[in-house]
Amino acid sequence: MSRPLRILCIDDEEDILEVVQMCLSFDGGFSISTCKGGTEALDFLEQVRPDLILLDVMMPRMDGPATLAAIRTIEGARDIPVIFMTARVQGSEVEHYLRLGAIGVVPKPFDPVTLASEIRKAFDAQVQRTGARPGAT
Repeated sequence: MSRPLRILCIDDEEDILEVVQMCLSFDGGFSISTCKGGTEALDFLEQVRPDLILLDVMMPRMDGPATLAAIRTIEGARDIPVIFMTARVQGSEVEHYLRLGAIGVVPKPFDPVTLASEIRKAFDAQVQRTGARPGAT
């Protein structure tokens, strides 16, 4: 049996962090860490390398795109796949997030029942594209 997929969820809203953690913990195939904002996440990523990052787009001080840009400057974290979470899911907005380097976009509010499968689907598609599981050790 393979190890759980290590996910870092970054969101400024505590209730979103709790719901994501609860939804994904029921699945059993995930190990979840949370950070309340971009700055905290950058500090976290200096020590820990998740397999995947769930990143809120709209956060105060450092929004999702700025956080992603900063993550891409951290040695060893550059290639961690990122899925944005946002209420802004018009076609042009989703295309913009994908151009920034996200592997997917989860609309907010998300469906707690399907969240795990949406994440797994985007991650598995990334593995298929790259031929390797990011962060696999």
